[in-house]
Amino acid sequence: MPMNYAKTALLLAALTAIFVALGAAIGGQAGLVIAFFIALVMNVVSLWKSDSIVLRMFNAQEVSEATAPELYRIVRDLARNADLPMPRVYIMNNPQPNAFATGRSPSHAAVCASTGLLEALDRDEIAGVLAHELAHIKNRDTLTMAVAATIGGAVSMVAQYMQFGMLFGGGRGGDRGGLGVFGTLAAIILAPMAAGMVQMAISRSREYQADRLGAMICGKPLWLASALRKIDVAARRIPNEEAEAIPAAAHMFIINPLNGHGVDNLFSTHPNVENRIAALETQAREMGDTGTGPGGRAGSSGEVWIGGQNYTKPPNPWG
Repeated sequence: MPMNYAKTALLLAALTAIFVALGAAIGGQAGLVIAFFIALVMNVVSLWKSDSIVLRMFNAQEVSEATAPELYRIVRDLARNADLPMPRVYIMNNPQPNAFATGRSPSHAAVCASTGLLEALDRDEIAGVLAHELAHIKNRDTLTMAVAATIGGAVSMVAQYMQFGMLFGGGRGGDRGGLGVFGTLAAIILAPMAAGMVQMAISRSREYQADRLGAMICGKPLWLASALRKIDVAARRIPNEEAEAIPAAAHMFIINPLNGHGVDNLFSTHPNVENRIAALETQAREMGDTGTGPGGRAGSSGEVWIGGQNYTKPPNPWG
């Protein structure tokens, strides 16, 4: 784990450096200093307000045990299994099956599932997805990914500003940090690509880890494997308009909300789903998971076994 944290720190430092370099391209030395302080402010804001910022982005609504009993209980029991404080639970009104977690620390965390996810999956599969999100919280990925989204989005915004500046006569002055017109053009094209690549590298490395730890939290790797297979297919045909409007946050979801055609390369926001499923199936064999519930019962029979209890679906269990 220390190596993973070191890698994440380097990637976040690279995002900050890209943003500062863009500031230098716009305003020379003064722009560099201003961009550096802006980057610091963005990191601090993301540190303390990442959960509320992301949840507002997707119009998520908080639910309780009274309003969404089954969902709340599943999260509570999974959090107990993971030795985590109970996170806040949210639902976003979105037809695409998907989910994400956010928050600066395990004690200030939230998990959010879409209405599409709750309608498309059975309880076992929902438990697998939520366990994956709790794994992100336990690994403190949520803060890293929120900061990456914030700075990556800012890099794209500044590059767009530079593009407009060139269209209206900017970039011809001599004080552009020595870049000139061609250097500014290169910054406009390459900076957003570099920022996106850094965000994607963070996402890919973390998703495999969260899959494995999430499977350990719920005790059934095949629950998550089945969920990934279903929601990957659905994500290809059901648009997520909110995510399309905020592409810098796409890496926070369990499945790429923008499209379902990613592969394991430098430009994919998520690992290839078939690779993730294969890894989970291998883990299931290692754990002796046959895909059935306790005592050999299939887990999709209207009950879910989590934390040593059986839960039967109540009326309107998801709120």
